[in-house]
Amino acid sequence: MAPVNVRLNPVGFIVFIVGLILALLYLFGLPDFFRREPRVSMKELLAVSVGLAQRGGIRVKEIHEAHNLHEKVKGKTAEGAKEMLTSGDLESHRAIFYGFSKMYPGVKVISEEHETKPVDFNKISPVDLKLPEVDEVIESDQSIPVSRVAIWIDPLDATQEYTEGLTQYVTVMVCVVVDGEPKIGVINRPFEGETVWAWDGYGHSKNLVKGKTEKKDKHSIIVSRSHQGDVKEVANKAFGGNVDVVAAGGAGYKTLEVIKGSVNAYTHITLIKKWDICAGNAILNAVGGKMTTLDGDFIDYSPYLTPKNDRGLLATVSKNLHYDYLEKLAVEAKAKMELHAKSKKHR
Repeated sequence: MAPVNVRLNPVGFIVFIVGLILALLYLFGLPDFFRREPRVSMKELLAVSVGLAQRGGIRVKEIHEAHNLHEKVKGKTAEGAKEMLTSGDLESHRAIFYGFSKMYPGVKVISEEHETKPVDFNKISPVDLKLPEVDEVIESDQSIPVSRVAIWIDPLDATQEYTEGLTQYVTVMVCVVVDGEPKIGVINRPFEGETVWAWDGYGHSKNLVKGKTEKKDKHSIIVSRSHQGDVKEVANKAFGGNVDVVAAGGAGYKTLEVIKGSVNAYTHITLIKKWDICAGNAILNAVGGKMTTLDGDFIDYSPYLTPKNDRGLLATVSKNLHYDYLEKLAVEAKAKMELHAKSKKHR
């Protein structure tokens, strides 16, 4: 018998393969390769955060030195203090916010400032993904899905002091959070030429030096210049008058003073926004310190929660000291906070 030649119909073969693929997809779904969520290198994100904080700081300094602040009052706090807005705030916001938006379009960025002007992303230069000072300190990396990451930025902390020429208090801050926890903190001091950063669990900048935490003859607490009266009263009641209350501007500056060991603690008993404290919280965590509400609870920086923290604040560089201060301050501080809340209702 002569051999039989079988010829495959190319069209029929293609239809068969396509049908087989569709059947497999129906049964098993898309392979992980196609379903995998984009991920972010935390080490690269740290380098970018440092670069953008410094870029924002440059604009803050340039505008101040050019006497081009265009300052105005954008509102008032619940206690009646003015909330200032300047060109420095807005220009720093643009540099940092749109820098992140261009490089990480899938990551949620929360800023103190907002604007609706259209942006030409072609004019925004990227930031290096590698930074020698980061590579010198941190060897390993971590890859995180985009949906778990958010970035809080404070383009210009201590705006009131900025307008008054008290530039030593001014900082520019970036904070990277994962699942609501502060992990990377960057604080740039544009007028001091200094940037400190930390990645909790991985390392921190060489110029970030944790001060000694030995007990001082007097308790020393740093507080906001605009609310020092209330906190001084609370602190004196808590420590029987054996306390030095230091008034300063800017949450970033005050947190750094705690880390340096210049003071025992930083406390706040009125509302404070999360972009003011997130970077400092991350840095404190990285050096073994602690920042909580006056209830002793951790602060949740999830991007879809309120940006307000109205439960008070305590920051220390020593965990043991933290719990001791919480115990002493909590009762007096809560009483004062309740009075504030009642007076606010009756206005």
